[in-house]
Amino acid sequence: MSDRNGSARPSQGMATARLREMLELAREKGSLSIGEALETMGRTSLAFTILFLAIPALTPIPGPFGMVFGTALALVSLQIVAGGRKVWLPAVIRNRQVSPAALDLVVRHAVPVIARVEKVVRAGRLKALTGPTVQVLLGIPVFLLAVVIALPIPFGNILPVFSLVVLAVALMERDGLVTLIGLLLTTVTIGVTAALLYFIQAMIVTAY
Repeated sequence: MSDRNGSARPSQGMATARLREMLELAREKGSLSIGEALETMGRTSLAFTILFLAIPALTPIPGPFGMVFGTALALVSLQIVAGGRKVWLPAVIRNRQVSPAALDLVVRHAVPVIARVEKVVRAGRLKALTGPTVQVLLGIPVFLLAVVIALPIPFGNILPVFSLVVLAVALMERDGLVTLIGLLLTTVTIGVTAALLYFIQAMIVTAY
């Protein structure tokens, strides 16, 4: 692949390519709603929704992004558990316009993280962990990670977002081994979060 100047561009995984397509579309239209962004993803829409709603929590944009996008992710996870094939989001989230500048910031912070995961992805590994039943069950760890993202824990979004990136890329590429890695990361994330909450509670009790 090459850019407009004819210079070589490094190969991209599906997730990275989809994010760049979304950014180009936003630039062409001047802005892009969250609903429009998700509708452009085709068959990868479910996995891309997880990815798209998770990565803003890593982006240094002012505002309660963890709570907003964590709540949206929780809604999506419940739909996954229910076996939904299309994602429904409330109009207040779905119609929210995102500027190309904001999307550019999100993509620039997300792509390096996603690219690291894509380097180890190989489609077709451990196919037993890529079927429809497993995808439905993955709604449970996605829900737990969404709750963690929504919690107001300082620097508490890094592990859950990375876990969600791994799970989303594994779903896109249908790599059961990376799905398993994502589940292990989820377990570690829940354990670390529980320890942090216990520590914060202990500090509050000690203070009073």
